[in-house]
Amino acid sequence: MAAAGRAATTTTRPHPKSSLVCSITSTLQTLNLQNPNSYHPLDSFIPHLNPNLVIQVINSQENPYLSLFFFNWSSNPNPNPNNYSHAPLCYSAITDHLLSHNLFSAASSLLESHNQLSDFLIAKFIKSYGTLGDVKLAIHWFRRAKLIESGDCLYSYNSVLVALVKNNRIKLARAFYDEIIRENVVKPDVLTCTIMIRGYCKLGLIKDAKKVFDEMPCEPNLVTFNTMIHGFCKRGLIENALEIVERMKEDEEWLPDTVTYTTLIDGYCRRGELKEAMKLMDEMVKKGCEPNEVTYNALINGLCLSGDVDEGKVKLAEMMLKGLKGNRSTHASLLKGLSVAGRSDEAIQHLRYMVSSGMKLDPKSYAVVVNEYCKMGKPKEAIPLLKEMRMRGISPRVCIYNAVLRKLVDSSDLDGAVHFLKQMQEMGWFPNFISYSTVICGICRAKGRMQEVEELVMNMRRDGHDLDPSMYSCLIKGYCKDGKVQKAVHLFLESVSAGYMISIETFVVLFNELCASWKLSEVDEVFEEMTRRCPGFDVGLASYVEKYKSLWTNWEQKEAT
Repeated sequence: MAAAGRAATTTTRPHPKSSLVCSITSTLQTLNLQNPNSYHPLDSFIPHLNPNLVIQVINSQENPYLSLFFFNWSSNPNPNPNNYSHAPLCYSAITDHLLSHNLFSAASSLLESHNQLSDFLIAKFIKSYGTLGDVKLAIHWFRRAKLIESGDCLYSYNSVLVALVKNNRIKLARAFYDEIIRENVVKPDVLTCTIMIRGYCKLGLIKDAKKVFDEMPCEPNLVTFNTMIHGFCKRGLIENALEIVERMKEDEEWLPDTVTYTTLIDGYCRRGELKEAMKLMDEMVKKGCEPNEVTYNALINGLCLSGDVDEGKVKLAEMMLKGLKGNRSTHASLLKGLSVAGRSDEAIQHLRYMVSSGMKLDPKSYAVVVNEYCKMGKPKEAIPLLKEMRMRGISPRVCIYNAVLRKLVDSSDLDGAVHFLKQMQEMGWFPNFISYSTVICGICRAKGRMQEVEELVMNMRRDGHDLDPSMYSCLIKGYCKDGKVQKAVHLFLESVSAGYMISIETFVVLFNELCASWKLSEVDEVFEEMTRRCPGFDVGLASYVEKYKSLWTNWEQKEAT
């Protein structure tokens, strides 16, 4: 038992270096960095200095300024019994650490003061600026590397190409690539060519990618092959992708791997060719390539979108038996598949399973089930889901709310629609123009609720949304239905002032209501505005109006006699 205890103690004891790193970190945190006389506590660590320790200390600091201070202190230890000096990897580590905190000036000053600016380290600056989207500074640093290294700067060339491809500046990337070929100071390596191929494929320029691939001055590697295959599959050109696979097999140095097969399987699934995808999965297993989570996700997504949800569930079970856990993407595919298959109840149950399993759901997963409730004619049951999303910190797109509002209106639950619209505002959700338009036009079709509409229009305008021709038409017809013809005329004239023109159908409704209300002067005003503003005014309708006015005049003359 004692021996076992000693063994356990030995295996759980911290590594000496880890303990030393912790001690140095603790000491650094107690120092007054503004007072040089306070640095002496670090002196006890001088005998232990070596590049590996320095790199560990740098990487373990949360505060980059502590890393920088320690690096500067250790670069000139006094005394220096081991003749310690920073190795190139130490400069690489401190540069990475400072750039990860966007401390570009500090990193640049340090390297300049130590005379360590080189192609390899400048490439790190270029990459960081590219990640931030600052192409101009990335190119500036590239030019600096070219000057320092007299053009022999392959690392910087590759980094600037990555930066340009990342920011979709493929024409500029091509110019730099051509510059490498033209100057012939450095030779493009496999990474250079792969970056260009990836950039062209990313933008769908597959012919340009294939040209670079065919003219490579070096042999492609597995990443290059897979990049080209992915480019073809993304465009649905699986036959071309298979030609690349055949070339891989001929070369024998690079055989198709899990990424290769997964890309092809995804390509077949996107084309709806599920049998080919399944056959390819069988082939990859026979070749010793184990499907991973991405492979299964591609296949499950393809099966579900084709309506074969049950086979998708079988593949999920198979996946889990192999120790691969389905992620959010896997279950989202099943959720969508159940929806496509019209199995609404199962879709709702599956969402509940996802929630209870602790998955972090995205707005799309919830949207699928919200739409299912709407399809089933149960929009009110979708509202708690929207509130749940809010509670979980997930922001639904406004189109999800609008789907619920539309279904409430379509099912004649106008009170429910108005209540939900007000709830949206109370809970900090922001109705857009379509939200208001859906509810307002729905209420306008009912009778006796125009006062309620006026309140909603006021709220809508307060939220920065103006009426459009369609809404003017709805409001005019609503007022006509309620017999409030003066308000209808007012809105008609307002729409004209705003540069809009109501529909012919709305004009007929307004005209008939004016006639029924014996408002001949308003009929003339509305008709004249309609004719003046709408040169293509329907001739048949115009004659209809004139006939109506003529009959009206004859009736007045008879009444007078």
